[in-house]
Amino acid sequence: MSKPWINRAIAIIEADIQRSSDTHLLKVELPAVEHVSLYLKDESTHPTGSLKHRLARSLFLYGLCNGLIQEDTPIIEASSGSTAISEAYFAQLLGLPFIAVIPRGTSQEKIDKITFYNGQCHLVEAKDIYAESARLADELGGHYMDQFTYAERATDWRGNNNIAESIYAQMALEPLPVPAWIVVGAGTGGTSATIGRFIRYKCHPTRLCVADPEHSVFFDYFHSGDRSLVSQQGSRIEGIGRPRVEPSFVASVIDEMIKVPDAASYATIHFLEKLLNRRCGGSTGTNLYAAFQLISRLNAEGRKASVVSMICDSGERYLNTYYNPQWLADNGFEIAPYQRQLDDFYTTGLLAPL
Repeated sequence: MSKPWINRAIAIIEADIQRSSDTHLLKVELPAVEHVSLYLKDESTHPTGSLKHRLARSLFLYGLCNGLIQEDTPIIEASSGSTAISEAYFAQLLGLPFIAVIPRGTSQEKIDKITFYNGQCHLVEAKDIYAESARLADELGGHYMDQFTYAERATDWRGNNNIAESIYAQMALEPLPVPAWIVVGAGTGGTSATIGRFIRYKCHPTRLCVADPEHSVFFDYFHSGDRSLVSQQGSRIEGIGRPRVEPSFVASVIDEMIKVPDAASYATIHFLEKLLNRRCGGSTGTNLYAAFQLISRLNAEGRKASVVSMICDSGERYLNTYYNPQWLADNGFEIAPYQRQLDDFYTTGLLAPL
């Protein structure tokens, strides 16, 4: 083990942190909702453009401090795209080779980002990404990062610059500084575990809601407790939703889960584009559609509250898919009913069921 190299590697990552500023917390105006304020933590402004920048940084530090990553260690990861982009960035920073094992059908924009940071892409069927990642790591003498196992433990949930600590610090001067709800999606489960644990550690009354897309088993596991659940079809919302219950998904820190139809997720990012004059990724739509349901509920009850969710990544990565009307039509997604529902929500403050 080369401790001098590990020390230098950690110093390089710490210097990268020092050069980076925190991400913005945006207030979204909803004129028909008088007493409930919505905020979005904009994670798309990280150097690698997504929420997964935090996770990748934590996974590299976890691997280095546990002696799992050495000088010249090949880094292998199973990823639907964004984690691989961020890990490729940190691997390049440390001069390490990186291979992303990603599902066929991952957007070309994400593949281009991985290769921009000198990462290699190894495309397989979605069901094979775990086994193939482990096989490659064994064959090459590399380290399989395994975000789906280690995400919930690699980040210090008590603080130390995690996303939960950042949210509460940025909310401090708002009229209702302690959110009634924080709404996130789950891919690895690392973000929901970090936020859920932080809420409890700080004794906040905030409740945590996790939004789950179609063809993901997290929602069903949350209600059944059956860890053996599997889905034969992968999530169409890149970055969140899984066909199996991942080891890092911690259901016990979640207060409520909402299942969101994929068409609703896509409709919501088109709706959000009109509100913010910018494009966001599909997982942002999933989060926000669930947040709108909670806001509608609070508004109907006449409660004063704040709700926080997040922008997970930029919509520029999905111009050929989620923002392409032909792609939506070819894949059977009818978003018009949800667009009308969201327009009504904007004018009434109530999200009427379809």
